[in-house]
Amino acid sequence: MPSFSAKHFGRYVAVVLILVAIVFVYRHVPANPTTVALTFLIMVLLTAAFWGFRVAMVLSVLATAAFNFFFLPPVGAFTIADPQNWIALFAFLVTAVVASDLAERARNQANQATEQRLNVEHLYGLSQKLMTVETVPELMNAIPVFVVESFGGAGAALISNVKPTVYRSTPDVAIDAETLRNTLARGESTQQNNVSYFPVRLGVRTVGALAMVGVEVPRQTADAIGSLVGTAIERTRAVDELATSRAARESEQLRSALLDSVTHEFRTPLTSIKASVTTLQEASLSDNATRTELLTIINEETDRLNRLVGEAAEMARLDSRVITLQRRPLALSELVETVLDELRPSLRKHLIEVELPKDLPEVYADFDRIRQVLTHLVENATKYSGDDTPIRISAELKGDFVVTSVADRGPGIDSFEQTLIFDKFYRGERQRYAAAGTGMGLAISKVLVEAHGGTLTVVSQIGQGSVFSFTLPIART
Repeated sequence: MPSFSAKHFGRYVAVVLILVAIVFVYRHVPANPTTVALTFLIMVLLTAAFWGFRVAMVLSVLATAAFNFFFLPPVGAFTIADPQNWIALFAFLVTAVVASDLAERARNQANQATEQRLNVEHLYGLSQKLMTVETVPELMNAIPVFVVESFGGAGAALISNVKPTVYRSTPDVAIDAETLRNTLARGESTQQNNVSYFPVRLGVRTVGALAMVGVEVPRQTADAIGSLVGTAIERTRAVDELATSRAARESEQLRSALLDSVTHEFRTPLTSIKASVTTLQEASLSDNATRTELLTIINEETDRLNRLVGEAAEMARLDSRVITLQRRPLALSELVETVLDELRPSLRKHLIEVELPKDLPEVYADFDRIRQVLTHLVENATKYSGDDTPIRISAELKGDFVVTSVADRGPGIDSFEQTLIFDKFYRGERQRYAAAGTGMGLAISKVLVEAHGGTLTVVSQIGQGSVFSFTLPIART
């Protein structure tokens, strides 16, 4: 308060000095009374525009007295000889007062317009920041910080109608938590100890309360802030509920897909095993070749079941990001040779073409993991390709990566499905029941390749076949 009074006292002293300077100049420079009166009037207008109506009123009275004493006859006295000069003096005083009032109003309106523009800018900035937060806990912690960043002040605090927790912009914000809770309960604004408390509303419903320290918040601005915050809270809650509902729906769909896929895949080998065991039990087989064939079927189908269970367990581990890589420099030729040797029985009906450049550098990878990837790609090629069709395995160097490709002459994959085949349990519409599989192989392969820092992609055309390619970093010497 003392600094405020000193500032205004300085303004009064300044206008008196300026008035004295004008009188001094016109006393030594010949000028008619009209010129002097206009000069005084301009000074009054400028004072009202920059320093306010009160200072201008004081100047108007002093200017009227100076005009009478120094420039209206008889000069040097506060009396006026000519009645017309009374009219001129009164007209000057009225004009100065009215002009001061108009200038003060114009200044106030300009200040209000500037303040409103700034408030709109701050509200817009606050709304943009509130839109960037997607979860309710994160939003509740961020709102006080955003309010301080947008409107200034020493701090802010927020409470919602869902939890009694008070969220603060900084831990040491000096607000009265009980007053904040009362504001929430009553839905009324209040001002205490340089702290503004006002409700956060969504329509007519109070959903919280906000406190701002060290900044005076107009009623309209407080209502706008409360509406923005309330809308943001409800929007984020709705997004959270929608995400939860969607996740539950997708989880149910995933369970259905898993059940359908696993049931279908387990039933086939179990049927073969059951039939073989039943035949062995009921028949007296003297033919060793037949017995060997049935036992071979049981062995193969048991391996198939074991592989299905292994894929499910592997997918669970990969979903939890539990991936351990034993990486070392390895030659792709060694990898390809191992895979083809393991898959030799299933490759007998296909022509295998291998094209690996002799100067191809070694890759830095986990042998078993990448063998798993290549095995699945080759098995897919045999599964979805007709008999006697070629399967081509090739590799080339591209920058710091080696690109390995497996090409087949199968039915191809629709462009829409190319974006889905790497999802868990997804199987193509036309191959869903035509070929065995759970839809986990490509998903597992993609995760394993990405764990090596590479990518797994597909290029396909209906009726022309598909090319699956994965990249691996080269081994640094």
